[in-house]
Amino acid sequence: MPLALYLPLLLPLTAFPVARLAGDHLHPRTATRLLTVVSVVLSVCSTLCLALLVVVGTAQLPGNPLPDGWSDAEVRDAIPHVSLFGILAIPTFLAIVIAVAVTHRRDRVEHRLALDAVAGAPAGGELTVLPDPTPYAYALRGPPDRIVVSTGMLLPLDDEERRALIAHERAHLKGRHHLALAATRLAACAHPLLRPIHTTVAYTVERWADEDAAEALGDRRTIARAVGKAALAAKGRPPFGAPAFAAPGPVPRRVAALLGPPLPTAWPTPRSRAGVAALVAATGTTVSVLASLNAAVALVLLLIAATPL
Repeated sequence: MPLALYLPLLLPLTAFPVARLAGDHLHPRTATRLLTVVSVVLSVCSTLCLALLVVVGTAQLPGNPLPDGWSDAEVRDAIPHVSLFGILAIPTFLAIVIAVAVTHRRDRVEHRLALDAVAGAPAGGELTVLPDPTPYAYALRGPPDRIVVSTGMLLPLDDEERRALIAHERAHLKGRHHLALAATRLAACAHPLLRPIHTTVAYTVERWADEDAAEALGDRRTIARAVGKAALAAKGRPPFGAPAFAAPGPVPRRVAALLGPPLPTAWPTPRSRAGVAALVAATGTTVSVLASLNAAVALVLLLIAATPL
């Protein structure tokens, strides 16, 4: 059990190479879905194992309300260094709970502010144009779902580029990209080593929307030109953290990808770089799930055996 208990806490170390390979070589739709699942599973498994350490660590504290048998030498011997790691796990687990709660609350507050910002705007179907000289455009989930664009963003774009912008934001709403962003953001709060996955997913959802917009318009160069012009016009973080056409980040990579051929949507072969990324992600996730389940079952059985009748 010792290895099974600590392994899920270390497996998120694979997040950086997996995120880099998937972001560069997988189709953005596939990369987003794969990385989101990997991030959520790894964070849940690592949090579960940390919670198990908290239970055993708390049992070592004097005056704790847990059964006396949970602090017996047999329990301590089954988990090496529990006197150190078990005690450290307590403030770490509390910090994770607070970080996840604060992040979730901030997301809800930002969403409410975004809804309030368009509450008084004239109804115009899914498109809402705000009379604001600051350039921005973002997808706002509802109900009803809306595409919010400022007059400052529309001004530097021609008609074709405006259609590209709307198609891009429509793709965000259709793909429910806010769910992938929220899930990977919370996972990164649960385990900081998963932050590269969230950063990559923030990029791949934009690439996914770029590709869907290019397919809808049938013109990749127009999408690339619109992305570049919008990024030059809009500076800084999009309002309320929503998926946005001119989101800050690797805009040159997005433009270069649009000017090149589209990535294949089929599942990659195992020998390709994309296949290696998928294989590493699947292996790490599977090992993490099995290890955390092993640790949970073994520890529960051990604590039951150590609990006085």
